Amino acid sequence: MSDELIKTGRIVTVFGGSGFVGRHVVRALARQGWRIRVACRRPDLANHLQPLGRVGQIHAVQANLRYPASVAAALRGAEAVVNLAAVLTEHGAQTFGALHVGGARAVAQAAAAAGISNIVHVSAIGADAGSDSLYARTKGMGEAEILAACPDAVIMRPSIIFGPEDSFFNRFAALARMSPALPLFGGGETKFQPVYVGDVAEAIARALAGQAEAGAVYELGGPEVKTFRELMQYVCEVTGRRRLLLPLPFAAGNAMALGTELADKLSLGLFPKMLLTTRDQMKLLAVDNVVSPQAVATHHTLQDLGIHPEAIESIAPTYLTRFRKSGQFESHKTA
Repeated sequence: MSDELIKTGRIVTVFGGSGFVGRHVVRALARQGWRIRVACRRPDLANHLQPLGRVGQIHAVQANLRYPASVAAALRGAEAVVNLAAVLTEHGAQTFGALHVGGARAVAQAAAAAGISNIVHVSAIGADAGSDSLYARTKGMGEAEILAACPDAVIMRPSIIFGPEDSFFNRFAALARMSPALPLFGGGETKFQPVYVGDVAEAIARALAGQAEAGAVYELGGPEVKTFRELMQYVCEVTGRRRLLLPLPFAAGNAMALGTELADKLSLGLFPKMLLTTRDQMKLLAVDNVVSPQAVATHHTLQDLGIHPEAIESIAPTYLTRFRKSGQFESHKTA
C-alpha cells in the first residue's frame, strides 16, 4: 500500500462500490493507497467495506445517478472516478436506460466539469449501441456517453464475472440443488470466457495507476473459453449433483422468460430471483460472450495489463461447496 497517496489525500470516487464487483475494486484501490469515496444510494449498506482499508481510508456517501447534483457532490475534491453502477434486470426506476445511459452521462459530465480525466468505466463484452438486447444496447450507449465527455476514459468490458458473491455460478448451483434439470438455452452452445472478479478489480486499479492506454476499450476474459453446456456440467460436477441438462431452443426459452417476467410482476417482486429469466437475457445468450480477436490484436486484454487471469477451477470450488449435499464436509462423510 502506498503511504504517499494516503498522506497527500488523493481521492477516488467509486460509483456502485457497495456491490459484488465494488467490494473487490475497493480492496484493490485501498492496497494502492487511494482514499476511497464509495458513492451509492444506500451508504448504510456499504459498512462492510470499512475493514478493507485503514481507519478513515474508505468513506461512503449518498449519491443517485438519476440525480446529477448528487453525482457532482460525490466527485467534489476527487482526482479519479470508477463507475461500476449497473443492473442485470430492470426494477422500478432502476432501468437500463436510467443507469447504463443516463447514469454514465451524469458521471461523465460531472467528471468533465470537475476537471477529472482519470476515469474507468465498467461496461460488458457485447456492449453495442446497435444490439437487439436492451442491456447490451444501453451498455454501448453508456460507453459513448463516457467517451464523448471524457475522451481519455478507460472502458473495461468483462465477460461473465465469477467470485464468491457472483450471480452466475451461485444461481445455477442453487437451481441444481432444487431442480432435477438445468435448461440449456439454444442448446447450450453459446461461448463464455468467465473472468475472476479479483482480476477485474486489479485491472481497474492498474488503469487508475496509469498502466492502461487512455481512451481505450479493454476486454477482460479468463484463461478458458467454455460453452454454456460445459459450465453447467462443471456446476453439477463441483456440487456433486446429477442433473439432466435439457437443451431448449430459444423460442422455448423466450416463452419461459415471458412466464417468469409475468410472475415477477404479479408477485410485486417477490418471485425468486434465482428463477427469473428475461427475454432480454435470451437475446444475450444468442451471442458468444468472449474476448474479441480485435482486442487481442490491439493488446487490450487482461494479459496486456500484466495480469495472469485465474481459472474457474482455482476459485469456484471454494464457494460452491456449500451447495453440496453435505456442504464442505462432503468428502469427510462417515460410513
